[in-house]
Amino acid sequence: MDPQRNGDPAGPAAAAAARERLVRSIERGGALRDPRWRAAFETVPREAFVPAFHDSVLGGYARLSGDDADPLRRAAWLRGVYRDAPLALRVDDEGRLVSSSSQPSLMARMLEALDVTDGCRVLEVGTGSGYNAALLTHRLGGAAVTTVDLEEEITAAARERLAAAGYRPTVVTGDGALGCPSRAPFDRILATCSLGAVPTAWPRQCAADAVILAPLGTGLLKLRVAPDGRAEGHFLPTPVYFVPLRTPGPAAGADGSDEADAVGLGLPRQALGDDRFRFLLGIGAAGLLPQEAYVLWRRERRPQRERYGVTVEGDRQWFWLDDPTGPYAWELGGYPNGA
Repeated sequence: MDPQRNGDPAGPAAAAAARERLVRSIERGGALRDPRWRAAFETVPREAFVPAFHDSVLGGYARLSGDDADPLRRAAWLRGVYRDAPLALRVDDEGRLVSSSSQPSLMARMLEALDVTDGCRVLEVGTGSGYNAALLTHRLGGAAVTTVDLEEEITAAARERLAAAGYRPTVVTGDGALGCPSRAPFDRILATCSLGAVPTAWPRQCAADAVILAPLGTGLLKLRVAPDGRAEGHFLPTPVYFVPLRTPGPAAGADGSDEADAVGLGLPRQALGDDRFRFLLGIGAAGLLPQEAYVLWRRERRPQRERYGVTVEGDRQWFWLDDPTGPYAWELGGYPNGA
């Protein structure tokens, strides 16, 4: 069968139809209840921000692109762009994921959880493809959106794609852990990369009553910033898995070694296979031994993510269960670059 019989299988009409199917799928999953975010997802062309991606195959990755001469491969590229799945944008020479475009339904949930209102000034940490910055810009306007990423190669490509699609947020090349003081204060900070601790520069660059939404370990943390700069809040129920925040210095927080060490400590396989326990093990690694984590987890009846929270106060921050001043609290390490 000629794949071009009904037109270009990766052309504008096919992309528009795929975009509408994705929006309906996200809605069925319970997101995009806000019509303004629905309009953003209906309008912003994800294909413009993902001209190519690396599809996972046995033994590594296969590259798919929108300019492939083979119409079947172009069609596969477009299907991939509008799957409700994360896409690998950059992979290093050793096959490690360096940059990705997040799962659209998760992006929708995060954007709605950000609780933006007209006039909000937003800092996005982790520009990636630029697609999320385009969604923010569609909703709030370019003057209100700043997005930062570490590498010029990433930000230059995103800036070009954003402009070509008609979106002009401020795109900054820099260390996301330091925020963007020249554009502060911000009403919202959204991270699209995983953290081991909250960079203390972020609350300092926030206006009073600002919201910080960031993946910490495999949890999605929502902090509210008080007028005195103290930031505090709970994790949302949704598990999340992002590429770690990259900084010029060593990374902060847990590196997963404590979770790996736990395998050899005789902990029950049932616990090690439970996402709720692995979450506690990963976040609490700086101040909680695996055996201690297991005893706590059993005593407290396998707590869900939303029972945990984080407080950031000056240069100090801690992870807690149920109550920031209660008996279950553990210090979190900060970023060694002073952020």
